[in-house]
Amino acid sequence: MAEAFALDLANHIIEAEKKHLSYTIAFSGGSTPQLFFSVLAEKYGKSVNWNHVQIFSVDERCVPPDDSGSNYGMMNRLLVKKISIPDTNIHRIRGEEDPESEAVRYSEEIVRNTRSLNDLPVFDQIILGMGEDGHTASIFPGHKYLLIGEKICDVAVHPVSGQKRITITGKVINNADSITFIITGRSKARIIEQIFKNNAKFPASFIIPRHGKITWLLDENAGRFLKR
Repeated sequence: MAEAFALDLANHIIEAEKKHLSYTIAFSGGSTPQLFFSVLAEKYGKSVNWNHVQIFSVDERCVPPDDSGSNYGMMNRLLVKKISIPDTNIHRIRGEEDPESEAVRYSEEIVRNTRSLNDLPVFDQIILGMGEDGHTASIFPGHKYLLIGEKICDVAVHPVSGQKRITITGKVINNADSITFIITGRSKARIIEQIFKNNAKFPASFIIPRHGKITWLLDENAGRFLKR
């Protein structure tokens, strides 16, 4: 699954380059993307012209980049350091800064480096995961304001640990040209079943693109309750 999606993403980047266009991607953190990052770097680190790619983070824990919990730190280690991409093309959420101020600063950085549609930024590709509670990005159950609010980025609070995070909001995610969920594991299967039956109210079930397309990449365990 990781190899198939890496190939698809590489082809989209190549097509954008042929049209002399920048290709904007926002990556999520968590454990699921790790294999995908490794495959992308190994197979397409040299064959893709990364000069035309702008890389963003969907969300970030409020920790320094060298912290073991940093989404950027993981992405930097597995992908960014292994490809030839200008430093100016990497747009990091500064988790070590004041969360509210950084949410504003990162919103402005997104606006400067993406297209606009519906008075909102447009990413060419947003790659998401989903937690065992149905959260996506750092939009947790009960945090409806992050789905319907007008901000580009906002501050979220983990409902258990109380840790602050900075996340791109639901309206921006739903304004992307392409949204791809990558979900693995048996623990996600029941939530996936409910989302696909359209009777779920998990944050991930509110990701419905306004004009783009959405793709769900599931391994056999995550999709085991879906009918083929």
